[in-house]
Amino acid sequence: MKKELYKIIISAILFVIALVIPFSNIWINRCIFIVSYLFVAFEVLKEALENITKGEVFDENFLMSVATIGAFAIGEFPEAVAVMLFYQIGELFQDYAVDKSRKSISSLMDIRPDYANVLRDGKEEKTNPADVKIGEEIVVKPGEKVPIDGIVVDGTSFIDTKALTGETVPKKVGKDDEILSGCINKDGVLKIKVTKKYDDSTVSKILELVENASSKKSKSEKFITKFAKYYTPIVVIIAVILAIIPPLIINGATFSEWIYRALSFLVVSCPCALVISIPLSFFGGIGGASKNGILIKGSNYLEALASLETIVFDKTGTLTEGVFDVQKISPVGLTEEELLEIATLAEWYSNHPIAKSIKKAYNKSAEEVKVKDVKEISGKGIIAKIEEVTDEENASIKDVGDNSKEKQVLVGNEKLMEQYNISYEKSKEIGTVLYIAIDGVFSGTILISDKIKDDSIKAIYLIKKNGVKQTIMLTGDKKEIAEHISKEIGIDKVHSELLPDGKTEKMEQLLKEKKQNKKIAYVGDGINDAPVLALADIGIAMGAFGADSAIEAADVVIMTDEPSKINTAIKISKKTMKIVRENIVFAIFVKILVLILSALGITTMWAAVFADVGVTIIATLNALRMLSKKV
Repeated sequence: MKKELYKIIISAILFVIALVIPFSNIWINRCIFIVSYLFVAFEVLKEALENITKGEVFDENFLMSVATIGAFAIGEFPEAVAVMLFYQIGELFQDYAVDKSRKSISSLMDIRPDYANVLRDGKEEKTNPADVKIGEEIVVKPGEKVPIDGIVVDGTSFIDTKALTGETVPKKVGKDDEILSGCINKDGVLKIKVTKKYDDSTVSKILELVENASSKKSKSEKFITKFAKYYTPIVVIIAVILAIIPPLIINGATFSEWIYRALSFLVVSCPCALVISIPLSFFGGIGGASKNGILIKGSNYLEALASLETIVFDKTGTLTEGVFDVQKISPVGLTEEELLEIATLAEWYSNHPIAKSIKKAYNKSAEEVKVKDVKEISGKGIIAKIEEVTDEENASIKDVGDNSKEKQVLVGNEKLMEQYNISYEKSKEIGTVLYIAIDGVFSGTILISDKIKDDSIKAIYLIKKNGVKQTIMLTGDKKEIAEHISKEIGIDKVHSELLPDGKTEKMEQLLKEKKQNKKIAYVGDGINDAPVLALADIGIAMGAFGADSAIEAADVVIMTDEPSKINTAIKISKKTMKIVRENIVFAIFVKILVLILSALGITTMWAAVFADVGVTIIATLNALRMLSKKV
């Protein structure tokens, strides 16, 4: 860019000298004009010739070459140099704008790790992240990037997640916390056990998404490409007709006058403003979204977001935390602590989310207790035998049921109670209710429910405010739970008790019923959401901790897991499309106006070049507005 700038400066100085100083011999002025011209025109002329040999005749290089050489031919030396000089100033400005846009996105590339500190044979070894295997341990020191996804096994620290999520507040991590590649370790030393290969890690996925985003073009970009393809040959033909026909049929008309008009017509017809500013608007939109922690996989999806009419949501992990917590313990004949302890021991060896939530609520060790004959009955619950402890400090189990050393415990739903003919009191609570029976006696219930995300209510409100007509929730949960959550969040419709194929069927039905020019998005995070994400017009994955298959199938990835970021994505899309429309209307209106004036001989070539370069610069500046993080 510096090299081009120096050429423009030298050319401009020579141009001013030739224009201002009246040399006694006119050819001295003309020679200076020609030298000034060659400084800025050489690359354009070379490009035009190369393209002609390839069969790519009609482009902006060809238009500028023909217009300027033609101006020299009719003796308009100052205009010839001015056209090429101002054209190159416009090109330099465009290059700067595109470079700035690329840098805004390539700042994401800073998350690419250069190395990983791997612990091998008790020694720390610096190596390529791609060579680190799953299960190996790495050390991340203060100021270093986390190279690969993993679990913290030792150390605590604050990590900067801004490059991934757009969040400026550092996040604290410690032992057993999941940590994503691309984060920057702020203070403490972290030892991390690698859980993914580098190619499958978050940083690698993000870079791949960003690098491939420009390959998926929007309808507007495709239109401009097609428009330029047919538009340029048409204006060249019109210019030729304008140069030849009028002098032959109009009395007093001269060829030099009409050739000048034709050349002005060619200058202003250059489609640079549209060809550069429209892709730049989308590129800027994708860059602006990435700054907000939203990855959009192509400008076609960015464009589609502006036409969203319906958004369909998965429930667990999307609108709710996806983390089950014990909300209420209702014992019969024993204390809350004793009932929770019995349920915990029965579920001790289970990795089910419900079992994890009970163990989390209990939050004690059970090493003194022996659990045996554990039997899981699919869709109903667990049966286990618990041998009581002998230690007096842990003797709460002794007081439960009869005085035998072993207790048979049933923990599950109503179907489990009915299967074993347990007389129980049906709960009216909304959520997942666990019924507990000890030695055939009903001993109470534990209510477990998924917590609604703090962001969900705000998200639905903002989405509707931003023009989305309908929100729908699809879930495998019971009807009463689904309806309760949808009412609390503000969802319009809910379809509950769905299997994964049921979600796909519902989405297919919605796609058949939608208006032709409107779009439907599906928002999910689980493995079972991948088919629906792929099926929808726009698949949106809650990506920070979502399943890899969901992120792979989605068109938009929300890195923060905040549903309200969907509204941010819609706003960015609408702002992008507004700028695109402004540039198209402005550029076409000005060009048509000046084309007509040039054909009529009302404007000079100076006005034509200012109209072309001016429109390009204004359209490019307008497109650069998309690079702002603020929507």
